[in-house]
Amino acid sequence: MPTPTAQEMLDKYMEAELALLEGKSISWNGKTYTRENLAEIQRGRREWEQRVSRQSTRPFGFARFY
Repeated sequence: MPTPTAQEMLDKYMEAELALLEGKSISWNGKTYTRENLAEIQRGRREWEQRVSRQSTRPFGFARFY
């Protein structure tokens, strides 16, 4: 299975956050998350937002590893 891109991870965190806000629980990587885990999911979403933002503002041809 290929490694997900930063945008794919951001999308996954956004879906998870929405599900938790709707009162649902989700299972991800063998762990179940509920509304009580919302802050954890939001931290992850913010981290991936920053990564996507950095990638989109990076000049072409300049490789930077995070």
